[in-house]
Amino acid sequence: MYQTDPPIPAKESLPTMYDLPSEDSKEPGLPDEFHIYQPQLLEETFRPPTYGADEIFVATDLNLYYDSRNPLWYKRPDWFAVVGTSRFYEQRDLRLSYVIWQEGVNPFVVVELLSPGTEKEDLGQNLRIVKTDQPPTKWQVYERILRIPYYIVFDRYTDSLRAFILQADSYTELNLKEPRIWMPSLEMGLGLWQGNYKNIERLWLRWYDDKGNWLPTPLQQEHQRAEQEHQRAERLAAKLRELNINPDEL
Repeated sequence: MYQTDPPIPAKESLPTMYDLPSEDSKEPGLPDEFHIYQPQLLEETFRPPTYGADEIFVATDLNLYYDSRNPLWYKRPDWFAVVGTSRFYEQRDLRLSYVIWQEGVNPFVVVELLSPGTEKEDLGQNLRIVKTDQPPTKWQVYERILRIPYYIVFDRYTDSLRAFILQADSYTELNLKEPRIWMPSLEMGLGLWQGNYKNIERLWLRWYDDKGNWLPTPLQQEHQRAEQEHQRAERLAAKLRELNINPDEL
């Protein structure tokens, strides 16, 4: 292909998310329950104070297209977050996939949930020489192509949390003295929380704030607001009784 002058914009010369497949019929079906619930909790508690709600995009099991020279190559992270980009594709549409050469913003953090048979792929233990006719591994894409700052791996079978941070040209594993990873530019962190979610008691990955408090889910926020309103009403009623006014008669 001859280079034009000026070059043809990527949106005119490369496929968009509307052109690329959103799934592969040869891949297995829907994920197991944990692979559904855990990403939901991550999404519900991912609220970095440094970005507005319209500047955050999070996705679960969504095709991530990363190489404009091989536009059909993709990876499908269990969960990833992009900050500094619109919640919607071109400010208006829900995404079918995330296409790097269209979006222009790479993910900031990726979470993979280990499953039997995926451990070597997720932990970069099956690296291979990158060839032009063969897609690189997941690890190689995250580390060398997309250069994602934080790569988190959680094994729910052993409750093992591992975190890798991009330093120079490669991932370095963090030595976690406790199962928490602080991300300064987000002003929030990710850690293991023992609690009940979806009526399931276990260790879950969850986001926390700069004071170390676990960030509430929308349902918990509603309960907190209701409790605060109830306490306010109780204080008002007590003051009325001090004035010999029966609040129940108002």
